[in-house]
Amino acid sequence: MTFPPRREDPGPGRESVWDYPRPPRLEPVAERLQVVFAGAVIADTCAGWRVLETSHPPVYYIPPADVRQDLLVPAPGRSWCEFKGTARYWSIETGGRRSDAAAWSYPDPTPAFRPIAGFLAFYASRVDECHVGAERVQPQEGDFYGGWITSRIAGPFKGAAGTRGW
Repeated sequence: MTFPPRREDPGPGRESVWDYPRPPRLEPVAERLQVVFAGAVIADTCAGWRVLETSHPPVYYIPPADVRQDLLVPAPGRSWCEFKGTARYWSIETGGRRSDAAAWSYPDPTPAFRPIAGFLAFYASRVDECHVGAERVQPQEGDFYGGWITSRIAGPFKGAAGTRGW
């Protein structure tokens, strides 16, 4: 991969992650968002938010009222984002299965991200399915960012080995 990476032409009706801003932008999502794990619908909403940041697929945040809280278990560890603040992590337990640190939330985010306080984002790679509208998403490579890739966005995407310096 060259540095800086070569931006894909998104074509009509698509977005390029290279047109997303830095610092990131928060915007509401009216499309249905779903997360499925071990045969259970873990989250289902039409009232989500997405965070858009240069070089990253969108990260979707789901209101806690639309998440099966009874299937979440606090996970150890915290992380810090210069834009959103301190995140805590959640594991999922259901159907005899467990996915460690499958979700995260910002209980007390920075002022620009207050609308997602307590909302949950899920790693598509740590659950069985995530959907935006009727489309099943592809997980962002790597285990750091957690973006959801749909056919409506163009990369290349940060996250794979060798891309942290972008």
